[in-house]
Amino acid sequence: MLDITANTPAFDPAYASQAAFRALMECMARPGEIRSLKGIDAPAPFAPATAALIKSLADYETPLWLDATFAAAPKAAEWIRFHTGAPVVGSPAQAAFALIADARTLPDFGLFAQGTSEYPDRSTTVMVQIDAFSGDAVTLKGPGIKAAHRFAAAPLPADFDTRLQVNRALFPRGIDLVFIAGNGIAALPRSIMIEER
Repeated sequence: MLDITANTPAFDPAYASQAAFRALMECMARPGEIRSLKGIDAPAPFAPATAALIKSLADYETPLWLDATFAAAPKAAEWIRFHTGAPVVGSPAQAAFALIADARTLPDFGLFAQGTSEYPDRSTTVMVQIDAFSGDAVTLKGPGIKAAHRFAAAPLPADFDTRLQVNRALFPRGIDLVFIAGNGIAALPRSIMIEER
């Protein structure tokens, strides 16, 4: 796992924000590859990398949606308001970013903003916290992947492969997924295709 923040000074908010953004962009450009970034402390159920990404990406114009686990943690919403000013919205379709603490209860992708053909960027980026980048692997193909790449994350819903196929069929619409385990992140943008297991 490549750690692009290994030489970070003790604490430099500007550098940390840039490093988190760069790590995410590298993950989007190379689907399924895992990057490590310097996470930050935040209340449960935040993973360190989730907190770093949200602090880097969200501001008062960035609506966030929280799954039931995040929503049930008042300190998490307080942390978001204090560090980003981002509004927490009640509907996943209104969110620029959605935070999922429990991957087992990942909502149906159709509930999130899908973007439009003219403005595909008006979709939700769904950040999913997982236990580990391990388990039953799937083969990814598409832009950013030379031939094929094996990717594993656990836990995931039983119908996850089908959801990815439906999401790909909507391209250029659809959602982008970011998986987070501790300080590790990986992305599955809407452009990827999967082979059946």
